[in-house]
Amino acid sequence: MRKYSRLIGLAVLLLLPLPEMGSQVALAQVQLPTLGDRISGLISLDDEYALGKEFLRTVRRSSETISDPLLNDYLVTVTHNLALHSELEDYRLSFIIVDSPELNAFAAPGGIIGVNGGLFLNAHTEGEFASVMAHELAHVSQRHFARSVEDAQRRRIPELATLLASIVIMGTSSPDTGQAAIMAAQGRSIENQLRFSRNNEAEADRLGIRTLYDAGYDPNEMPAMFERLMGLNRFGSRPPEFLLSHPVTESRVADTRGRATRYPARPADPKLEYQLMRARIQVHYEANPENSVTLFLTALEASKSSTESAAARYGLALAYMENNEFNKAHEALLPLLESEPNRIAYVVTKAEIFTRGNEPGLAKSFLARHLTINPDNHPITMAYADALIAGREHAEAVQVLEEHALLRSEDHDLWYLIAETQGLVGDVSKVHQARAEYFILVGDFRSASEQLTYALRIESEKPNNAPLIAKLRQRSQDIEALNRDARDM
Repeated sequence: MRKYSRLIGLAVLLLLPLPEMGSQVALAQVQLPTLGDRISGLISLDDEYALGKEFLRTVRRSSETISDPLLNDYLVTVTHNLALHSELEDYRLSFIIVDSPELNAFAAPGGIIGVNGGLFLNAHTEGEFASVMAHELAHVSQRHFARSVEDAQRRRIPELATLLASIVIMGTSSPDTGQAAIMAAQGRSIENQLRFSRNNEAEADRLGIRTLYDAGYDPNEMPAMFERLMGLNRFGSRPPEFLLSHPVTESRVADTRGRATRYPARPADPKLEYQLMRARIQVHYEANPENSVTLFLTALEASKSSTESAAARYGLALAYMENNEFNKAHEALLPLLESEPNRIAYVVTKAEIFTRGNEPGLAKSFLARHLTINPDNHPITMAYADALIAGREHAEAVQVLEEHALLRSEDHDLWYLIAETQGLVGDVSKVHQARAEYFILVGDFRSASEQLTYALRIESEKPNNAPLIAKLRQRSQDIEALNRDARDM
């Protein structure tokens, strides 16, 4: 695993811009690596997958994330649909939504796809949202991270030789001449780095727009999104984080616009589900629920299509719920449920209103039928567990959550909730076991090991408990191995 640290160190040292070019750009490149081609020899797909897992743990540990099951399921569904139409060969994808209203999205080695909540705010249609995801998937499928490392290694010796020659000139001629030579050498190095980055971005645009079209979207959504990004950059005091690692220029917009015209015309589809998810994000980031009520009442009055009307009504129901006006929330949602009684977003929101309105029993009975229709559905299952917890049915909630964890063993939010609920049940050993799983997924291996030690002490005092003790000891060994690998990266 030590080869990862050498490769990352090489990439960082040789690919980062010099300080004069902006430390924030450099930071963005370190934190949000992108990927390269299928013939890269330095880093295998398994190498990238291991790097991606460590990157994901770091993001979970250092960033607030959005655990909303509806939003996370939506991101997975849309991106997997795009992946099926991309050049991706390794479908081991992981997703994360960072809780930030700032616009950003990123791809990391090993199929890690991340977005900020702000992407939902700034992409006005599903096509615009999908265009960003398609672009990031192209970075993954073309393994741009691996190609960047290889390019850095290829350039390392000649660039060092040029720099050394410049230093010799400085020592044997006038200081001004030597300084000019060094600046020229640095300039050529920077230009090579930027050219390689521009090539990666152009390739991701080209493949991304094809993926977008093949997945059923209007390819003009990509240049439309780029134009929106340029508008944000033009009027803001600081460009969105996304633009620091994905600079958008007039020529880039024109290029994607030209590529889009090569595809057969396809009318844009407003996609109601995206508008529902966007409404959830808008309510999430509005500090004053009354403002959300006003926003969506205005949007409902101004709506000109059934999609706009449904999205505004849905946002209004959420806003009323946040403002603790539960009867109004039910009234706003009722026409939507009557028109589509099995749409999962509506079902979950109905249950959320019941639970938040101190009627968890109604939420439980309402969701029970929908779980028979959609067994193991993540948003419905989590809403059901929330209703059980609110109704103080903690033992049943734990059973539901632990069964669900068998299907989602790498969901750190789920393990956190299991630990909290086991605490309400009073099973201290299982609290420690669940906390250990949570700490593993956020990369805090020392705390994970400590939690299992506590669990082992408790379980060792119980009779006839050899199988569980053996299981916990094996898990402790697994944590030690993960910790060693992390230290070697």
